[in-house]
Amino acid sequence: MMTSKHSLLATIIAALLWSASAMAQTSWQLGIGGTRVLDTYLSQEHFSGMGMTFLSTTERKKADRSWATLIEHEVNIADVKDRSESCQELQGEYSLYVGSLRSWQVGHFLLQAGAMGCANLGFIYNTSNGNNPAQGRLSLHAMPSGAATYGFRLFRQQLSARYEVQLPLLGLMFSPNYGQSYYEIFSQGNYDHNIVPTTFVSAPNIRQQLSVDWKISHFARLRIGYLGNYQQSSVNNLKSHVYTHRLMIGIVRELKD
Repeated sequence: MMTSKHSLLATIIAALLWSASAMAQTSWQLGIGGTRVLDTYLSQEHFSGMGMTFLSTTERKKADRSWATLIEHEVNIADVKDRSESCQELQGEYSLYVGSLRSWQVGHFLLQAGAMGCANLGFIYNTSNGNNPAQGRLSLHAMPSGAATYGFRLFRQQLSARYEVQLPLLGLMFSPNYGQSYYEIFSQGNYDHNIVPTTFVSAPNIRQQLSVDWKISHFARLRIGYLGNYQQSSVNNLKSHVYTHRLMIGIVRELKD
C-alpha cells in the first residue's frame, strides 16, 4: 500500500515538474553587410564599409505561461572609410538585450509584445586622428518590443517567417561635450554633462529583424534573414550614428529545459 502511495505521489510530482518546465529556443547567427558611421566628435565625414555581426538569441517560455523571456547577445565589428578612402575608422560594439514578451496565438500567427532593456558598450577608432583618436560608446535603454511569427508549409516543407522590432523609449548614454577631451574627463575629473538622459527624440533608434526558418529536423531549423540596427543620437552638440545592415544565416535549436 505504501509503495502504491509513493508511486502515486511520484507521478503527481513528475506531472507538476513537467507542466512547469520551460521550452527553450536558442539560435546562433552570423551576418555580413554594410555599415555607415558618423561621429562628429572624431570627424565631420561620413564613413561607410563592410562589417560582420554575431547574434545569439535564447527564448524561454513555460508551458503554462503566456510570458516568454528573451535574451540576445549581439557583437558587431566594421571597417569603414570616408568618401575619398583616405581616412579609416574601426567600429565595434557589444549589446545585451533582456526582456519579456507576452504571446497571443491568432490563427497561424504568434503575436508577441512586451518590453526589453539594452546595455551597449562599444568604440569608434579613427586611424588618422592624433588627438582624441577614439570615441567610447556606452548606453542603457528601455524599449518597447514586438514580434510576429507566421507558420506555413511550402513544397511540403515546414517554414515560419518572423518579424521583430525594438524602439528605444528612454535611456542614458555617455558622451563627451563639444570640444572636451577624454583627458579632461578621466585625468582631471572635469565633468561636463557626460551622462546624458536620452529619449526617442534625442536618440531615435530602431532595431529590426526579418527571418525565415526552415525545419530540417525535429530539434533544429535553418534560419536566413535580415538584421537592421540603426543607432543615432544628437547630444552635447555632437551627432552620431551607426547604421548596420546584415544578411544573417544560422541554426535554431529547440530544447526542453
